[in-house]
Amino acid sequence: MQSYNHFTLKDRECLSENLKDGKTLREIAEKLNKNVSSISRELKRNKDEFGQYYPSEAESSYANRRKICIRKPLLSDNKIYDFICVGLDKFWSPEAISARWKQSGAKGLSHATIYNALKNKILVGYTAKKHLRRRGRRKKPLNYATIKPIHTIHQRPMAVEMRERLGDLEGDTVYGGIGKGVLLTFVDRKSRKLYAVCRPNRSSDTIKKAFPAALEGVDVKSITLDNGPEFVEFLEIEKQLKTTIYFADPYSPWQRGSNENMNGILRFFFPKGCDFKFVTDERLQYVVDLINNRPRKCLGWLSPLEFISYKCCT
Repeated sequence: MQSYNHFTLKDRECLSENLKDGKTLREIAEKLNKNVSSISRELKRNKDEFGQYYPSEAESSYANRRKICIRKPLLSDNKIYDFICVGLDKFWSPEAISARWKQSGAKGLSHATIYNALKNKILVGYTAKKHLRRRGRRKKPLNYATIKPIHTIHQRPMAVEMRERLGDLEGDTVYGGIGKGVLLTFVDRKSRKLYAVCRPNRSSDTIKKAFPAALEGVDVKSITLDNGPEFVEFLEIEKQLKTTIYFADPYSPWQRGSNENMNGILRFFFPKGCDFKFVTDERLQYVVDLINNRPRKCLGWLSPLEFISYKCCT
């Protein structure tokens, strides 16, 4: 099969000369190294009303057709545009929006299209700064204080490592400004479900009492924490929850990747410097519900609540 190439002005001049010499279309096609149907289509498109073929006019007509032969913008489709806006209103990532669009049976929407639309200000009223988690800023490294753990992350059972069951949690604290309280967060390693409570300070006693409040009704099988000094009373926490607490290595946030990722999502709603003393339980629960209903790539684009519901039903 011959590869297709557009006619050039030289091709058109050669075509015109051969037509005047009485050559057949097949002979002309062989000479120009093109398909006979291409020659026939060229003549059909560019002959004038009297049936005459002029190379210069054919070249001009071709140039005009190329100018108007522009792909219709994908977001000119109101259905796609509205779907993207609804996802951004829920603070879903472009990748999550794209995946849910494809799950509906439709095709043709990639996350890159959404990023470009935000960059080029095609989505009126939506910007990366207001609606995307990273806001264009790089993530800064975190600092850790150390305590002396009894159980380390390297002693966790294989069931925890392989995310085989619900109830294995990763925990951490998200700080507000100085003297502005703290957010205690937990993420279930298997379902990625978020649990969180606000507290006025990060003293070890306050944090110890916050554990049962945050995890009320949860069957906690294990908790993995960092080495922050607020967790110094971990032995008392173990007794309260009847569980085992494991500690990650110092300066190794990747060992609790699920929780670190979740804290980054929470920072979108509660930026650094946020005063958690003024964050109501209703506001926090609203954000937690938003996050727990967000589609996650690691869950096959199910939300954590959908994943738990599906697991329980099957």
